Amino acid sequence: MLDKTTTIIEEYTSLSDKLSDPNVINNQEEFKRISVKHSKLTPIYEKAVEYGKLSQDITDAKELLEIEEDADMKEFYNSEINQNEEKLETLAEEITDLLNPANEDDDRNAIVEIRAGTGGDEAALFASDLYRMYLRYAEANGWKIETLSTNQTGNGGFKEIILQLSGDNAYGELKFESGVHRVQRVPATESSGRIHTSAVSVVVLPEVDDVEVDIKDEDLRIDVYRSSGPGGQSVNTTDSAVRITHIPTGIVVSCQDEKSQHKNKARALSVLKSRLYEMEREKQAEEESEMRQSSIKGGDRSAKIRTYNYPQSRVTDHRIKVSWHNLADILNGDLKTIIEETRKGIKDSNVT
Repeated sequence: MLDKTTTIIEEYTSLSDKLSDPNVINNQEEFKRISVKHSKLTPIYEKAVEYGKLSQDITDAKELLEIEEDADMKEFYNSEINQNEEKLETLAEEITDLLNPANEDDDRNAIVEIRAGTGGDEAALFASDLYRMYLRYAEANGWKIETLSTNQTGNGGFKEIILQLSGDNAYGELKFESGVHRVQRVPATESSGRIHTSAVSVVVLPEVDDVEVDIKDEDLRIDVYRSSGPGGQSVNTTDSAVRITHIPTGIVVSCQDEKSQHKNKARALSVLKSRLYEMEREKQAEEESEMRQSSIKGGDRSAKIRTYNYPQSRVTDHRIKVSWHNLADILNGDLKTIIEETRKGIKDSNVT
């Protein structure tokens, strides 16, 4: 551990020196990148310095103990050594935890993508229900809410809607919401009272900074077009809608909600960066990759993670095999209990 803390201190000192380098200061992108690393390393550096000081105190006390002849002083040095060794052990655990966080993305803002899957108009209506559910949960948490993109249907539903939720631990709170959400209910248009089953896919991504994802201009194809509403009618007189295609991966992001082409482009780029960051993260963690792939299979009912049963007022999470019987409250944003139990159950069972 002492070698590790020495390395941490050296790295922190090197970053601090770079932040004072005029060449770095004049390079805004490089300065921001180093500032982020410096900020993340600061709490670990402080623990490392404390660890080094305690280690030296123990070494000094042991040297004095060897030459000390007075019994009372020997007892004092022994007591000091024992106390500091306990503190050192605790510090080592804290440093290890800081170096290996459970998920360093948890404190990021979240981008939530909701898409109607199997079930046609009924799936689009349920996508709208889930949108309101997450909206009210975000409001209860005091998060800032921004709608990045919408694709509405004529009946008030959504084929797709993408939100950005900004606030403390937004991604950490919602990351296990990724997956296919299945609904069982009688549609308003069903005259025979027959229960239909529809599905909506939800993908939750961590928002990333510009310095964390490098996108080359030549890798982008940017198309502009006129915004359209439900049924395809034009809702704007200028070509303000933006479609960005990332050529190497084939990822396509469209935004048309703003009247400004510039704002739509910025929003589309934000979503694209989060998707690319998630792809890179998946390569490094196979288990997370499997979870995400299951959540974007086009809304296939067989890939469900959760079922919302209206006739029985029941919500069941199939990953942890737990049900709650307050469907109306949950859809009204009362998600705290369901999120906490799901997160705990998934972590305890190592299902990711």
